[in-house]
Amino acid sequence: MKILPDYEHMEYRDVYTCLLHRYRHILGLWQPDIGPYGGLLNVVVDGLFIIGWMYLPPHDPHVDDPMRFKPLFRVHLMERKSATVECMYGHRGPHNGHIQIVKKDEFSTKCNQTDHHRMSGGRQEEFRTWLREEWGRTLEDIFHEHMQELILMKFIYTSQYDNCLTYRRIYLPPSHPDDLIRPGLFKGTYGSHGLEIVMLSFHGKCARGTKITGDPNIPAGQQTVEIDLMHRIQLPDVESLRNFNELSRIVLEVREQVRQEQQQQENGPEDGEGRGQQSPREPQRGPAQPSAELPAEKGGESRDGEAEAAAPPAPEQPAQSGQGQPFVLPVGVSSRNEDYPRTCRMCFYGTGLIAGHGFTSPERTPGVFILFDEDRFGFIWLELKSFSLYSRVQATFQNAEAPSPQAFEEMLKNIQSLTS
Repeated sequence: MKILPDYEHMEYRDVYTCLLHRYRHILGLWQPDIGPYGGLLNVVVDGLFIIGWMYLPPHDPHVDDPMRFKPLFRVHLMERKSATVECMYGHRGPHNGHIQIVKKDEFSTKCNQTDHHRMSGGRQEEFRTWLREEWGRTLEDIFHEHMQELILMKFIYTSQYDNCLTYRRIYLPPSHPDDLIRPGLFKGTYGSHGLEIVMLSFHGKCARGTKITGDPNIPAGQQTVEIDLMHRIQLPDVESLRNFNELSRIVLEVREQVRQEQQQQENGPEDGEGRGQQSPREPQRGPAQPSAELPAEKGGESRDGEAEAAAPPAPEQPAQSGQGQPFVLPVGVSSRNEDYPRTCRMCFYGTGLIAGHGFTSPERTPGVFILFDEDRFGFIWLELKSFSLYSRVQATFQNAEAPSPQAFEEMLKNIQSLTS
């Protein structure tokens, strides 16, 4: 598809006045209001054009693959000295569109020729084309009935917008030298919902994962995981980790400890202050073992392959710089695939948000945050007996820095309130 038209005899002053200056407020990262599904739009200047690219996760379950992207709209100058907005949605080329800048951190797009989105084969052809693009497969390839229902539901819901959307600005999280890893955007596995985009940010003694894309259970904007950086989890040797009950016992012990500390703080500072000063780098329980970690991906079915990697560990030996500890997932913990790291750096206690369809009865449940390396982490959902693997989005985004830490915190509150 040809994205950029040919230009001749274009005055730079006209480009600046009618294009760059007029549409300067829409540059950067945005989240579309598509119900629970959200999204990630990056608006950039590309030569003499402004283009809105929708970023999509790779096909499930290939979390380490690069992001995919497609153009949703473009703005450029034609012969006259006024900008032309074109909708790029569909498969029939650019057509007439409109952009309205509602305010500095919000704008909307409208397609004026939605018939360009229709296909000759009707809705069935549109669905099959969307399915190949969204999931990289056909409906016949998906045997799980619940997943088929979720996919069909998403197609029906999202296609009704016809690229007539409202976008709200989002910022990348600020970075600090003492952060556990560099914050940013990650692709994560979410069971039958496929891959979703999560923003990892650090907030003093805790880290949070906020959904940029979501699903009918946990919508975009909600805080999917929270990591307690003051409660490092000390795990047993790899073979013991195969026992889910052992992992559950350890995590629930830490949860009880967290509960008691919170109760002490409510009753008075004299008993509970000391814990708050502990470094996240230090294990919370047991003998000093700087690198006792945990398995990293869902899938009790990969037990045979994991046994080899787990053979040589020495549990009491601290991990050296750049050296991790072998691990496996407990038997019975589900995983989208078995291609997960076989070593990790450290683990922390955390909670994950679960809910029924339609975000009903949401509750935070205990889990384990597993740090693999600078670009990958995982989370074991204890109650669901499931594992999510997250891999960093490597794309570079311009005009996405928050003007202040307060502006970033306010942005998080705003996108969460839209689906609460």
